[in-house]
Amino acid sequence: QVQLVESGGGLVQAGGSLRLACAPSGRTFSSNTMGWFRQAPGKEREFVAAISRSGGSTDYEDSVKGRFTISRDNAKNTVYLQMNSLKPDDTAVYYCAAAPFGGWTSKNANAYEYWGQGTQVTVSS
Repeated sequence: QVQLVESGGGLVQAGGSLRLACAPSGRTFSSNTMGWFRQAPGKEREFVAAISRSGGSTDYEDSVKGRFTISRDNAKNTVYLQMNSLKPDDTAVYYCAAAPFGGWTSKNANAYEYWGQGTQVTVSS
């Protein structure tokens, strides 16, 4: 059974940092584009960041540019989201996702095939 398992969420004060990790099990996703999405209470799921299989192409949602960095270690089959200068508006459940392609990134949640269960990130003011 293929699973994406997120970790690293928690409670942090505004201005602080967290690093999320996504470690798939059941198969390797080193050839797949990976993405991070988030969903705040009462809001729709939104794109945060994505990275192509080689790491050569990345994309970010405008509000996180310059603060968040997506990266991957294909040897460890793990994708990371480094989040700095966190704001209360970043509070959400963060989801890792894997796409069936690898050469480009996508902001469209429907393009992703596998999803994790999510990890809660709470930023206090």
